[in-house]
Amino acid sequence: MGKRKVLSEADLKELVMPQTGQVLGKVVKLSGGDHLLVKCTDGETRLCRIRGTMKRRMWIRENDIVLVAPWDFNKTRADVVWRYIQAHAQWLFNNGYLPEALKPT
Repeated sequence: MGKRKVLSEADLKELVMPQTGQVLGKVVKLSGGDHLLVKCTDGETRLCRIRGTMKRRMWIRENDIVLVAPWDFNKTRADVVWRYIQAHAQWLFNNGYLPEALKPT
């Protein structure tokens, strides 16, 4: 069994758009382990979990723009589906997908 590869910024060239049931958000706080506090575009602040397929492959920091999928049975919790690189986050802001309150830094 080989070592898992960590994705670099150059490998994240594709732009993943939000599907139905997914919202964009900005990471407010790293809560430890694989949990994050994310301020979403629908006004909610959710405790999000980094999915196992993303863990150790894609590093997430504070103020990153992420795509989250809220849980069906608990709307205050969600899974992180994707992290956007800075160029894609700026594109999302310029095209109206992100409000002014979640402007990428």
